[in-house]
Amino acid sequence: MVSPYDLARPGGVQGQVAGLARSLRRLGHEVAVLAPGERAADGAGGFDGTHVVGRSVGLRANGSVAPVSLSPVAAVRVARFARRHAPDVVHLHEPMAPVAGYGCLLTRPAPLVGTYHRSGDSRWYGALRPLAGWANRRLDARCCVSEAARQTAEAAMGGTYEVLFNGVEVTRFAAADPWPTDRPTVLFLGRHEARKGLGVLLEAFASVPGPAVLWVAGDGPESPALRRRFPPSERVRWLGLLGDEEVASRLAGADVLCAPSLGGESFGMVLVEAMAAGCTVVASDIDGYRAAASGHALLVPPGDPAALARALAEAVAEAAAGTGRAAPAPRRAALAHAEGWSMDRLAERYLDVYRRVAGGRRASAAPGGSPSAG
Repeated sequence: MVSPYDLARPGGVQGQVAGLARSLRRLGHEVAVLAPGERAADGAGGFDGTHVVGRSVGLRANGSVAPVSLSPVAAVRVARFARRHAPDVVHLHEPMAPVAGYGCLLTRPAPLVGTYHRSGDSRWYGALRPLAGWANRRLDARCCVSEAARQTAEAAMGGTYEVLFNGVEVTRFAAADPWPTDRPTVLFLGRHEARKGLGVLLEAFASVPGPAVLWVAGDGPESPALRRRFPPSERVRWLGLLGDEEVASRLAGADVLCAPSLGGESFGMVLVEAMAAGCTVVASDIDGYRAAASGHALLVPPGDPAALARALAEAVAEAAAGTGRAAPAPRRAALAHAEGWSMDRLAERYLDVYRRVAGGRRASAAPGGSPSAG
């Protein structure tokens, strides 16, 4: 399994890669994860581990900063690892993102499965448009995490795609020990950049009646300016980057998860994680979040601080009173919805894809076999 993004940096794709690898291992399969990072190795290690194949650098894309490797050596290391270990399948996440998976697209050392996560305009697709269609056809199976991601990939490269979903490690969030808090609490989890809408949330929260408190997790290019405008106080707590365990604990302890993104979200993974942890969800009414929420969240127009403030005040009041979306029955319904997106269920879906492409490659290699249709 190949991630183009540094797994040490929080991100939706990175979380999917790590979680899917854990689920596949629990199901008895050997999984090696290759990605850029701080210290590069030569890729000589075996399976059931994570291998750093090149140093990551921050590259602006889709309103964010992607921690990718730009060194061709990373692509060579991934392809070399695949040749050395002869896996049944190589699974490339965001195949067009530079550059870790490019060697496998060129050499096809094993059946290739590609998963596209991005929705909206893509710098990678635009920059690589002359070659993207050719590279996309090198894949034996093409998957997308949402309908929005499928539309983006199809418009850029053509081809057909199987729409799956993003998985949630439901048990990890549902069983987390709640972080202690003595007042109604709203949590923001995400990178501090314009498209995530943190500035809108901070402006809106100033109008939410006390004694509610806002936990702001993460960091990013907007952190210094936003911290100056909204300094740490009894009402606003700046938490910085959190580890996986603390993320789950904070979600379990918070009353409300707020996702105020302005756009560019193919699927609202954090919304489903919050539902699994028992949070009420307040989010922007954008395609990816609407698909993830399926009626289990309070959605407001993106970029509207007044509307967001009203929704947060309502959610906080319900949480304090134990009514509305905070009541036991709606929370159970939200948890049941989250369980439908479980990572183990997603792993089973991918195993069907893996078996199909591995069988197709073996059939094409047999006497009289026809070439793969990938």
